[in-house]
Amino acid sequence: MERKSEQLRNVGLVAHVGSGKTSLAEAMLFDGKCSSRLGSVDDGTSSMDFEPEEVKRKITISTAIHYCDWKKNALNIIDTPGDDNFLSDTKFALQAADGVVVVVDATAGVKVGTEKVRDFADEQKLPQIIFINKMDRERADFYAVVEDVSKAFRVKPTPVFLPIGSEDKFEGLVDLIKGKAYRYSKDGSGKFKESEPPEDMADEISEWREKAIENIVEANDDLMEKYLEGEEIKSEELEKTFVQAIKAGIVAPILCGSATLNIGVPQLMTLIVDGFPAPLERAPFEGARPGATRSFNESLPRTRPFPALSSRPWRIPLPAN
Repeated sequence: MERKSEQLRNVGLVAHVGSGKTSLAEAMLFDGKCSSRLGSVDDGTSSMDFEPEEVKRKITISTAIHYCDWKKNALNIIDTPGDDNFLSDTKFALQAADGVVVVVDATAGVKVGTEKVRDFADEQKLPQIIFINKMDRERADFYAVVEDVSKAFRVKPTPVFLPIGSEDKFEGLVDLIKGKAYRYSKDGSGKFKESEPPEDMADEISEWREKAIENIVEANDDLMEKYLEGEEIKSEELEKTFVQAIKAGIVAPILCGSATLNIGVPQLMTLIVDGFPAPLERAPFEGARPGATRSFNESLPRTRPFPALSSRPWRIPLPAN
C-alpha cells in the first residue's frame, strides 16, 4: 500500500535498563494489530528482543525496528538498548528518529541511564514524550516521579494525563486536555471505557490542568495573551497549541500507564501520531563544512602521511628528520 510521508512517524523508545521500554513496544505492536499476542520479555516471547543472548539476559542489546499502523498512520518503532554497555547503539539509532518516548519506571524514577538517553535526544533536538511505566507495581508513585523528571529534564515536563489509582488499584487515566477518564480492563487487551473523571479527583484535576495550560500557552503569543487577560480558551485552540508545543520542543507531555497490562498505551500512540512530526516536517541535519577541522595526519606534524593501500606491506611512518 502506498504511504505518504505525512503518514509516517519514526519514534525512538529510550530508557534506563529495566524500565519496561521493550514491553511498551510489544504493547504498541499488539494494539496496532501487527501482532496477535502481547509479547513478554520475561517469558522470552518478545518480538523485539529475539536474539538468544537478549532472551537469556532479558535486556535489549542491539536496536530493533518494527512498525504498526495507528489511526491511518505508520509508526516505525525503534527499540533501543538501555544498558550502559550498549548506549552507543542507542545514540546512533536516534539519527533515524523524528521523536522520542522516554520511558521512566514509576517505582524507581529518573536514573543515570535515563539522563544519558535524554541527552542524546536533546543533542539531536528531538521532540519528547515521557511515559511513566509500571504504575501497577508496588511502590509506584506518579507524583514523585513527575517531580523527579521536572528536576532532570531541560524542556518543561507537563503532565497531561493523571492516573486513576496506583499499584494494584491502578485502573486508568484522566485526560486533562479533553476532560475525560479512560478505565481499562486488566486483561492486557488494551480495551477501555470512556467516562467522566472521578469526583474525588476534581481538585487534583483542576490544579494539574491549570499547570498544563500555563506551559502549553507559551507556544502561542496570542493564546498567552488571552490566558493572561483571563479570557476563556477553547478546547480546539488548546489542543492545536499543545501539538505545536510538542513539535517545537517547548513541552514534554507526561503520560502514565502499564505496558504489561496494556494500560495507557493507546493514548500514547495517539499522542505520537498527533504530536510528533512527520519526516518532512523535521529541519535538515546540520553538518560541518569539509575542511573546517584538521585532518588526522595534520594532528601528527612529526610523522609522514600514512601510505595509500597497495600490495606492498604496510610500514609504520618514521619520524621526520
